[in-house]
Amino acid sequence: MPIPDLLRDLLTAAGPSGHEEPASRVWREAASAFAEVHGDTLGTSFARVGRNGAATLAIVGHIDEIGLTVTHIGSDGLLAYATLGVFDAEIGVGQRVVLAGNRGPVEGVLASREVSRRDRSERSSLRHSDLHVDIGAASAEEAAGLVSPGDPGVWKGEPIELQNDRIVSKALDNRLGAYIALEATRRIGETARTDLDVVAVASVQEELGHQGARTAAYSLDPTVAIALDVTWATDVPGANPRRAGQVDLGSGAAITRGPTINPHVSDLLARAAAEEEIPHTFEVYAGRTQTDADDLSTARGGIPTGLVSVPVRYMHTPSELASLGDVEAAIRLVVAFAARLTRDTSFLR
Repeated sequence: MPIPDLLRDLLTAAGPSGHEEPASRVWREAASAFAEVHGDTLGTSFARVGRNGAATLAIVGHIDEIGLTVTHIGSDGLLAYATLGVFDAEIGVGQRVVLAGNRGPVEGVLASREVSRRDRSERSSLRHSDLHVDIGAASAEEAAGLVSPGDPGVWKGEPIELQNDRIVSKALDNRLGAYIALEATRRIGETARTDLDVVAVASVQEELGHQGARTAAYSLDPTVAIALDVTWATDVPGANPRRAGQVDLGSGAAITRGPTINPHVSDLLARAAAEEEIPHTFEVYAGRTQTDADDLSTARGGIPTGLVSVPVRYMHTPSELASLGDVEAAIRLVVAFAARLTRDTSFLR
């Protein structure tokens, strides 16, 4: 199964938190082929199919990825940075990055302060303040001609296809969710239902605190919402399925159960998956999910919210790994959920 063209375009576009415009342009252009598209001042994108005034289903996937931003240009031309989102300093060492510079993209490498051969143990305690971005500039003046403080950057690297329909790429968290939201909305739109207003949402700044989902929920005030994200796969060394459930690559769409998730939504998702024979598993949270679902569920007077996730290995690294089969399962599940929504569907607890 090759990577779908739209998903590949989304993965290769830059879009760190707070600077999502390149990825959002890809999403909006694809959405304009079948939906009414608009955006807001924060940068969140909306693609609507169906009829205004009907019950509204919001399908939300955040489009931002983790990244970094230049904070200082040293006299030696090396750049200090701060992270946009969270990734471990050890993961960054030696990784290639591309910055949105003054006159276009600027490539560089993340490197650490020098560590002597006798002190290699220090590698395990690296902090981001020990690292810098090297763009090859020989002086502050040369570097300042290429980049400025505040310029964002992301990992550099093309998506690759592995065995068993598995893919590796930066930004699977969460271009997968943004892609699923748009593709599910397109398929729902093909049913031409007149009793359902469906809005795909590519929210921004999830990695910085779910700001895009919060403002989108306020403006849309949907009847029900489904958040789409990725989650930690449990089929790798050191993972513990006892913590939150068995969520393996290839197990399908992960349906979340927990106190922040409306039980009627999660039950309807589970019923849809069973009746349509869609591969799925369950993930359990005892508190907040740390996804857009948390802010969707508490917006306005409370929005009935579900969370569907795709298992991903090596989260928040330049080489996240997922199964395209699980992506397709998540799309099918959202479409099946929408098909079961009626005017009489109640989410009261």
